[in-house]
Amino acid sequence: MSRMKTTRTKTTNPDAVEGILRDYLAQRGTLHLDGLGELSVRDNGSFDFSPVAGPRIFIGYASEDSARIRKLSRELRAAGMRPWVDREQLMPGQNWPRAIERAIESADFAIQCFSPNSVGRRGYFHKELRLVLDNATRIPLEDVFFLPIRLAECEMPEPVASQFQYVDLFPDWTSGIASLIDVIRKSHSKLV
Repeated sequence: MSRMKTTRTKTTNPDAVEGILRDYLAQRGTLHLDGLGELSVRDNGSFDFSPVAGPRIFIGYASEDSARIRKLSRELRAAGMRPWVDREQLMPGQNWPRAIERAIESADFAIQCFSPNSVGRRGYFHKELRLVLDNATRIPLEDVFFLPIRLAECEMPEPVASQFQYVDLFPDWTSGIASLIDVIRKSHSKLV
């Protein structure tokens, strides 16, 4: 079996960089620059950079719940927060397991979204959950870091249910989101 040799092209041509950014933004809408802000393209074609200062929030979920996670991410972002969702932040070719670890380590809060899709099967969700719980051991006991939520009726894992209060986003999504945003705002104001 032979390996193909690939080379990277380096450029200092600002037009080439601008083209790459425009192509990316045309596909994704927004480029999230961790710790800095968001870059997007305005209707007139100019770039718009929005620095973001709200709390950084890692969101772990099962891929089957992606539609609800996009909605959750939009609502958190509208509330001035910085959600980190793998499908929104990961770029092609990026080492995604390491990027997820870094996102958890640098987060102010970690939301794990429980549903029948996540609790009943093996997969990366449970690895993320372990990473989040491990990170929570480095946080002072009275500080909020781990925020378990249920997207639908499901059994919570015993280690989570026995130690952490969770938020249900069903049957009343609006009330659940309001509760979640309230606890994040209150807890974040103590950190700053």
